Amino acid sequence: MLTTIILIILLLALIGAFPAWPHAANWGYGPSGIIGVILVVLIVLLLMGRI
Repeated sequence: MLTTIILIILLLALIGAFPAWPHAANWGYGPSGIIGVILVVLIVLLLMGRI
């Protein structure tokens, strides 16, 4: 249940941070870097069995 919610939120964040959208055109690498860090943390938590 929690994993599904986290995956949905991550997917929505990836779509929202895509630089093709007009509101995200000038953001640079910031949003994708933040999403990458969140993804790495989630993978580590999954491997440790916390999620």
